[in-house]
Amino acid sequence: MLGIRSSGPVRVALRVLVLLATLLGLAAPPAQAASTAAAPFKVLALYSGTWDAAHISFVREANQWFPARAAENGFTYTASTDWNLLANGGVNAYQVVLFLDELPQSANQRAGFERYMRGGGGWLGFHVSAFTTEAQKWPWYHQQFLGSGNFRSNTWGPTTAVLRTEDRTHASTRNLPATFTSSVSEWYGWSNDLRRNPDIKILASVDASSFPLGTDPNQTWYSGYYPILWTNTKYRMLYANFGHNAMDYASNTPLSSTFASATQNRFLLDGLKWLGTT
Repeated sequence: MLGIRSSGPVRVALRVLVLLATLLGLAAPPAQAASTAAAPFKVLALYSGTWDAAHISFVREANQWFPARAAENGFTYTASTDWNLLANGGVNAYQVVLFLDELPQSANQRAGFERYMRGGGGWLGFHVSAFTTEAQKWPWYHQQFLGSGNFRSNTWGPTTAVLRTEDRTHASTRNLPATFTSSVSEWYGWSNDLRRNPDIKILASVDASSFPLGTDPNQTWYSGYYPILWTNTKYRMLYANFGHNAMDYASNTPLSSTFASATQNRFLLDGLKWLGTT
């Protein structure tokens, strides 16, 4: 083959082109960078909003507080009163489902929720989502999944509580201090001792410094062990016993906010991220 010799000006032009191509390659983002950015995980909050002004107040707060923090914490938030999304598979489009003030009532809703959780779904339940006096009617949920059994007692009126963080290695509680003051709530006690359940990991409980807990002498806890936050290690789930605001029932006016404690809010956001991304 014949060798082709470039003239001086041609060589200079070629070098300039090569240099420009190199610089453009350095400046351009890698082709994969945009495609590997994590998409927001999806949260579905189910509620009824029909029973007890204190629970309704909490639902209204939750449906404002969570959306306001969704984008900066990597999730989207959808609220719905359609509990049949559990029965018809609609919940499968979401990585996390929240029960704000209720629990599934129909057999199809309950079966759908169990399928969702056994399939790897995430769940965060509040306060009354664990309430029952008939645990035998849905033993998987009350005895196995939550482990709490029947409602046994409650405090009244709603007050703050000093909570003791029992496990600071879990993703939802690793940023919590050893003890912290909760927001105001009514607190529930249960028929089952969760400490005896090997599948349950208690994350926080009432600290002894809280006693007496309550303002009505007939509905006050003076001593005892009361779990407030826990998880079942067989599932991606968290239960939080708070979610009942103090109310002036005569005027239907909230007297407290469930989201008043920055430390408690840290648990909610860290817990959601764990549920939605693991």
